[in-house]
Amino acid sequence: MQKIIVSSLLITGFSTTLQAETSEVTTLPEKVVTATRSDFKNEELAAASTVYTREDIERSQARTLPDLFKGSLGVDLAQSGGYGQTTDVFLRGTNPGHVLVLIDGIKVGSATSGTTAYELLPIDQIERVEIIRGPQSSLYGSEAIGGVIQIFTRKGKEGKTKVALQAGGGSYDTAQTAGSVSGKIDNSWYNLGVSHINSQGFSVKQNSDPDRDGYENTGLNARIGHHFDNNAELEASFMRAEGIKQYDSSYGGDNAAFANHVISLSGSMDMTDNLRSTVRLGQSQDQLQTFLSDSTNDGHFYTTRWNASWLNQLHINDDQQMVLGSDYRLDEVESDDLDSFSAGFNSYQERSRYDVGVFTELHSRLFDRHFLNTSLRWDKNQAFGDYVTGNIGWRFNSETGISPFASFGNAFKAPNFNELYWPDDGFGGHGNPNLKPEESRSFEVGLAGKHRLASWELRAYHTDADQLIAGWPPVNVNKARIEGIEAEISTNWLGWHHKLAMSILEPIDTSTGLRLQRRTDKTLSFDMSRSLNAFDVGANVLAQGDRPDLAYDAAFNPVRVNLHGFVTVDLRTAYHIDKNWMVSAKLNNLFNEIYQTANTYITADRNFFISIHYNN
Repeated sequence: MQKIIVSSLLITGFSTTLQAETSEVTTLPEKVVTATRSDFKNEELAAASTVYTREDIERSQARTLPDLFKGSLGVDLAQSGGYGQTTDVFLRGTNPGHVLVLIDGIKVGSATSGTTAYELLPIDQIERVEIIRGPQSSLYGSEAIGGVIQIFTRKGKEGKTKVALQAGGGSYDTAQTAGSVSGKIDNSWYNLGVSHINSQGFSVKQNSDPDRDGYENTGLNARIGHHFDNNAELEASFMRAEGIKQYDSSYGGDNAAFANHVISLSGSMDMTDNLRSTVRLGQSQDQLQTFLSDSTNDGHFYTTRWNASWLNQLHINDDQQMVLGSDYRLDEVESDDLDSFSAGFNSYQERSRYDVGVFTELHSRLFDRHFLNTSLRWDKNQAFGDYVTGNIGWRFNSETGISPFASFGNAFKAPNFNELYWPDDGFGGHGNPNLKPEESRSFEVGLAGKHRLASWELRAYHTDADQLIAGWPPVNVNKARIEGIEAEISTNWLGWHHKLAMSILEPIDTSTGLRLQRRTDKTLSFDMSRSLNAFDVGANVLAQGDRPDLAYDAAFNPVRVNLHGFVTVDLRTAYHIDKNWMVSAKLNNLFNEIYQTANTYITADRNFFISIHYNN
């Protein structure tokens, strides 16, 4: 940890030097919603957050959500190939299932595996992404050990009708098209968008089926809303992605058909002069049908999540605001044909479970410059009973522009349906309905600076996790300790916008003293961009250290292996033909770095994508 602290102090010192050499103001996202389930300024919170707007997505020219996440502070990815291939997201070194994912406030992901298929979500239908790092169970309940990722679908904002079209293509015989129409009529807004991507891909697994693993995805987004004269609002949204992906497994080349959707309906109104109430109802579905290379059905996994929430925002006075709310969630499983090779092995022992949560959050300003956030939540889960979580965060915004902060919180993750209710396979393997929730405790301290010429942030955190689920049949046996440092600085210098981010962590299995699988311990990312008359240019550098993973010997015994670190460089440019038309191009992995983030799975080599855009 001493090396980590020294490196971070060097970055902080570098930020102070830049303050004297730059000439423009750098602004951070003003407000975040996910950190408090309300609308507060980022500079009044201790929570660690990263926000991507629609403008950020278009500027980065990211073709997928995992592409957007690469190099994000505190986010590490393990990808099993290219477009449409399984992507694990490790938030601050925690497990992939320790991230709660919401779309327009509705919980998404598979109830059977407990993870979200980020690689299948259509990025062209996304307006904004908020990543909150650190425990958030005191506001959201299960899964928010590493944090919360909330995705907001596109929304009409401008008065006139706006049409956006794009089409492009690139390496691996990839073609992508997207279009949307949006606008605002009096007090109503609307957006309708559709997108399609098709790629022949490349063979993603070593020593497996050598054919190319293609991907096809059609996305749809619709969102409408109305603001009434009495300040009430009503809004509905819908997003769907469906298609086919090919992948390589231990048995050779397989195929999968997927269909995911989320629908949300929300209404809010002022109950009194200082109390606003919001009700949100929604449903998300995750459907996956897998096939072997000979088209034999290999399994059908179909889960539905029902969501209902009631949120009340109470304005006590100018210094005190409170949120009171309740959530109800019901997970249902309709999966069958779990193993086509075992007769009768085709259904889960239980097919549904519910969770009820009640929570409160208080945001206070004390002595003008001190801010305190406290939250408390009680959950009752059908599978394991009651659980209580809490969080407290403090921040002080000094007159010098330096802000110290600290927070503490606990979190939990409910076992998924596979871990609880997987049927007996006849060889001693089955789910364990007696599992307890995984749980964690986290502490975090840091400093932030927002000056006329630069903005920077430095954080150190410690997380202890226990009752982690491992083995088959699964049991609560593992413990982990994660310590980390995050540092970030952004500034404008010599006409260029610069953003440097560093993450160093030690995710350790305390029973063995070894690093947790597939996690890197060092990440450094640097992005620079500027506008040159009609041209926008930019470059991104991502450097990551090595990571451990598992391989299997001839007797199928697990063997620990090490995947080497890497450095990739991406270049991008855009040319504005006029106010409506633009051509953009991106070259990824400039130096053709060969590396893996999941053992035996190949990542993309040097590749490009060119597209043309129209916006009225």
